[in-house]
Amino acid sequence: MIIGRGAEAVLKKEGDKLLKDRIKKSYRIPELDNKLRKERTRKEMNLMLAARRNRVNVPSVFEVKDSILETEFIDGKTVRDILEKLGSKELKDVCEKIAVNIAKMHTAGIVHGDLTTSNMILYKNEVYLIDFGLGNFSNKIEDKAVDLHLLKEALVSKHNKVWEICFNTIIDIYKKQVKDSEQVIKRLEQIEKRGRYTKKGE
Repeated sequence: MIIGRGAEAVLKKEGDKLLKDRIKKSYRIPELDNKLRKERTRKEMNLMLAARRNRVNVPSVFEVKDSILETEFIDGKTVRDILEKLGSKELKDVCEKIAVNIAKMHTAGIVHGDLTTSNMILYKNEVYLIDFGLGNFSNKIEDKAVDLHLLKEALVSKHNKVWEICFNTIIDIYKKQVKDSEQVIKRLEQIEKRGRYTKKGE
C-alpha cells in the first residue's frame, strides 16, 4: 500500500515494514540513474545503522534491494501533526527528546539534512527521526549548524505559536550534550545573519 509519494521516492507499507523506493529520473542516463539511486539508498541505510549504533531513535533497518530501502514502520504520529496540540509539560518533554536525538546524532558525526517536524515521529512516548535521504557523515561545525538552522526555520514556519519555547528547549539540551556545541551555536548565529543580509539585498 502506497502511503506517501515525494520528488525522490515512493513510500509503501507492507505489514510492519516500510519500503522506500527511489524514483527513476528520466532526465538522467539510465545507467547513471540506476547507479545514483543504489548509492543513495545504501548511504541512507549506512547513516541509519550508524545512528542506531549511537542510540539515536531511528527505525530498524532490514535490508536494501537495489534502490529500495526496507525498514521498520513506526506506527506513530508525526511531530508536525501533534506539536501545537500538546500541553506545556508534554511540549517540553517532546522537545527535550528531539534534542537528545539530535545531540547523539551530531556527536556521532551524522547530520540529517532535513530536520523538520515532518521527519520526526512520536511513538510510545519516544521521538524517532526518519528519512535520512539528505543526510551525510560529517563532523563539520557548518554542517551541524545548518541542521539546526533548518530545524529552526521549520519550527518558525510550521509551529509559529510554540517555536520559541521548542527551539530554546532544544538548544539548552544540545549545549549540555554536544562537546562542540558552543562553536555550532556561534556558526548558527552567523548563518542567520547571512540569511538576513541576503534577504535585504534581494
